[in-house]
This record gives sequence, structure tokens and C-alpha cells, in this order.
Amino acid sequence: MNPAAAGPGIAGPEVTHRRMLALAVPITLANVTTPLLGLVGTAAVGRLGDAALLGALALGAVAFDYLFWTFGALRMATAGLTAQATGAGNAAEIDRTLARALAAALAVGLVMVALQGPLAAAAVRLFGASPAVTGALSAYFAVRIWCAPFTLANYAILGSTLGRGRTDLGLGLQVAINAVNVVLTLLFVLRADYGVAGAALATVLAEIAGTVLGLAVLQRLGSRPWRVPVAEIVERAGLTRMLAVNGDVMVRTLALITALALFSALGARSGDATLAANAVLQNLFLVGSFFLDGFATAAEVLCGQALGARDEGRFRAAVRLSLGWCLGFALAVSGLFLAVGESFIDAITTAPEVRAVARDYLVYAALTPVAAAAAFAFDGVYVGATWTRPMRNLMLAALSVDVAVLALTRGAGNTGLWLAMLAFLAARGLGQALLYPRLVAGAFPQAPAGRAAEAAR
Repeated sequence: MNPAAAGPGIAGPEVTHRRMLALAVPITLANVTTPLLGLVGTAAVGRLGDAALLGALALGAVAFDYLFWTFGALRMATAGLTAQATGAGNAAEIDRTLARALAAALAVGLVMVALQGPLAAAAVRLFGASPAVTGALSAYFAVRIWCAPFTLANYAILGSTLGRGRTDLGLGLQVAINAVNVVLTLLFVLRADYGVAGAALATVLAEIAGTVLGLAVLQRLGSRPWRVPVAEIVERAGLTRMLAVNGDVMVRTLALITALALFSALGARSGDATLAANAVLQNLFLVGSFFLDGFATAAEVLCGQALGARDEGRFRAAVRLSLGWCLGFALAVSGLFLAVGESFIDAITTAPEVRAVARDYLVYAALTPVAAAAAFAFDGVYVGATWTRPMRNLMLAALSVDVAVLALTRGAGNTGLWLAMLAFLAARGLGQALLYPRLVAGAFPQAPAGRAAEAAR
């Protein structure tokens, strides 16, 4: 069913600053706590005193981050579709959406397990590490690949909880998975001496626990996706829509990964000091993105539910609030980065040459939250409204801008890389802002009175 063609949904809560923060803060906390898991794993394996094991853990984490992040569309698509069904008061569609997402997670996860040999070989060739690291990486990969169906299922479960507006439950599930992972990592690596395979096993068991807990939580909310008939799961219109939304978001994600990979790959050609300095500065953008992503998720929920309820006033209010919060926070964070950036650089690295290069480019890194603010906000809006095809196309256009700026600034060295990154981030938000009026008019085609009243406020 196309929500744009649906009748009026149920009345929802008013869109306010308090509601925006109530949705955004739990996701922000979940984003901030997640890196602690990597820190614990690194510390545990690091205590074994074998550099090869530590290198294998780092490369394994990168390999699986990219592998699973590619299918992170499951989270976003499920959240958008669930939010719309929630706004429309359609409990049956909420369960059908979750059932389809879980079925897709199981199918894709099992394919990954079946293809573990070629996937592991590709990872080994890509990194080109030493024989000692390669051996440990292969051992890590052989164990962790078994978490694929559960990791993807947790994306679907998280999307379902977020789409209902229960970001508090999303936070709880993420913290639970990470807590189990931390405890088991310490047990298997330090006590049982399983090495990197122990760290991988801890992740597998934590993801399984997360799936079981997540399904139990959703059952308490009244969801029973396992009771949805197979005929409804594979119903043509619903399945086609879910696959289209997921496909669009996947292409969008691959384009984003490509832009980030270009930045890293071209930075490596500028020398080790520049590569290291860029890595240090990217952490500033990463910190800012944790918070911006929280507001983007809030926009997914509020806009999706408003669209499902056919409430244009609530939809437009959600867009205004998400843009305001993202831009306001981005300005504050950029100012903070400029104020304490040099101290941050000194805390991260002790290498004089890296510190010097990082200071030279600090201002560019500090501007990334401002350049990305509109893109984060509109990503949430577009996902909640399931305007995923325009989002995909605009991301590809932004990637073209990135490549064009890189070509034009080829002789500018690292400055050119940062200018291209800023142009890429800004182009995403600008393109979404320009297309937004046409999309929102199409989403609410029979609400001229409501649109006039909204404009008159």
C-alpha cells in the first residue's frame, strides 16, 4: 500500500522540541557507547602481546563493518515503513513489514555464510597483510561470519523499534548486545585464551542474544511476526516495495562508502603523515555524526508517522525541527572543534609530523558537521517518507560532485581532498533541500487547505 494514497491515519503526538529530543537522545547514547566495544576488544587482544593478532582483529572489524554496513538498508527501510504503518494505525502492516525484513535478513545472512570462502579470500587479497596477520584474520573470519543472519536480523528488529518511536528500546537492545559482547570477549580472550577466534565467537553469541531479546521485546509490544502467513510475506506489492526501498538505500550506502574510500585512498598517496593526520581529523567528524544521526533518526520516526497519518502539518513541523536541531548542533560542535581541536590532536597522536599536518587541516575537519547538517536531517526525512529513490539519485549526484572537485583540485594535495569532502557533504543536503518541496507536495496532494494554513503560521 502506498501511504500517500491512504486515507487519514490515527492522531499522533504533537511534534515538539521535547519529543524530538526524547527520540534523538537514546540513539545518540547508543551511537556513543558502540565504539567502546571495539576499544575493549582491542585492549583484550592487545594484552596477548602479539601484534599479528591485534592487526587481524582490526582488519577483521573493518571487513565486517563494510560487509554488514552494505546491508544496513534493512534498518533504515524497516524504520521508515514501520513508522508509516504506525502513523496509519495499521498493526498488521507493522508485523508484515517486520516479517519481510526478518526473512530478507535470514536469506542474505545464509548466503553470506555459504559464500564465506570467497568472501574471506577477497578480504585477505584486499588487505594484503603479512602471513601471520592473514592466518589470524582467516581464523577470525571463519567464526564471525556465522553471526551474519543474526546481525542482519538485529538491523530489522532495531528498525522496527525505531519506527514505532521506541528509541529507548533501541538503546536498550544496543547496550545489551554490546554488554554481552564485552563480557564474553574478556572471558574468551583473556580467560580461555581463544585469541581472535574468541573475540569473534563473543560477537556471534552477542548477536544471537540480541536477536532473542529483540524478538521478546517486540512480542511484549504486541508483535508476532512469526505468525504472519507466508502468503502475506511474499505478497507482491508489499514485497516489491520493501525490496525497492532496501535496494535504493543500499545503492545510496555504497555511494557513501565510495566517497569515504576515495578520501582515504587518495590521502594515502600523500604520505604516511598526511594519511595519519586525516585519520585523526576524521574522528572529529565521527563524533559529530553520532549526534547528528540521533536527530536524523528522530526525523525518520516523526516524518514517517506523520505521513502514515496523512498529517501534513506534523510532517512539516518535524522537518523544521530536525533541520533546526541539526544545524544548531552542527554550529556548536564546529565551534567546539575549533576551540579544542589542537588539544584533541595532541591527545590522539604524539608524532610531531602528524600533529603538524593535522593542525594545518583542522579548520576543514571542523566545518564538516556544518556541511553535513542538512544532509543528516533530510536523510531522516527521506527515509521516514520512503523517498528512497530520490535519495539514492541525489547521493549519486553528490558523489559526482565529489569526483569533479577531486579532479579540479588534483594539484592542491590534501587541501583538495578536504574541499571535495566538504563539497560532497554540502551537495547532498542542498540537493535534498531543492527537491523537498516537490516531494512533499506529491506526498500530500489532497491537503491544500492544510498546506495554506501551515504557510500562514
